[in-house]
Amino acid sequence: MHTLCARGTMKPEITAAVGFLSRFLRVKGHVNDRQVQTFNQSLQDILSEQYKHHWFPDRPCKGSGYRCIRINHKMDPLVGQAGQRIGLTIQQLYQLLPSELTLWVDPFEVSYRIGEDGSICVLYESQPCPVGMPTMATALSPSGNSGSGGPMVDSHISCKEEMMVMGRSSPSKSYNMMTVSS
Repeated sequence: MHTLCARGTMKPEITAAVGFLSRFLRVKGHVNDRQVQTFNQSLQDILSEQYKHHWFPDRPCKGSGYRCIRINHKMDPLVGQAGQRIGLTIQQLYQLLPSELTLWVDPFEVSYRIGEDGSICVLYESQPCPVGMPTMATALSPSGNSGSGGPMVDSHISCKEEMMVMGRSSPSKSYNMMTVSS
């Protein structure tokens, strides 16, 4: 089996997370392409700056809570800041984005959950590369295969799975895992 891997830079993970949020702005309308591009770049810059001292490829779960983007009864301040840069109010962002969203941006994996009881879906997944191996990663299709028809990514314990195994999941319901394409 061909193992997909990445070196642990945060760029592909942030790109996947920001692209996911940007699609909501584009799909729901009322935001032009230039605004979406500005939002996209602004949020990438904000997240890169925010995460630069909280990114641990050798220990992906360390800092996971800090890197979690959360929208519920309160707008995530980083998303709100990027929205304000394109002239959107917090109320407008609430109308464009899911009302209950958790987005985990971790080294080698980006996943999300819509709703408190929703399934956790993987947006991006890669494996750490041993030193000397080429860097590769993939966004996953609904079948769990890479978009090019390549093999399924070898499984590894993600931060979310580790929390479930340790009995610290929130909510306390079991999760159904599935993958989606970006």
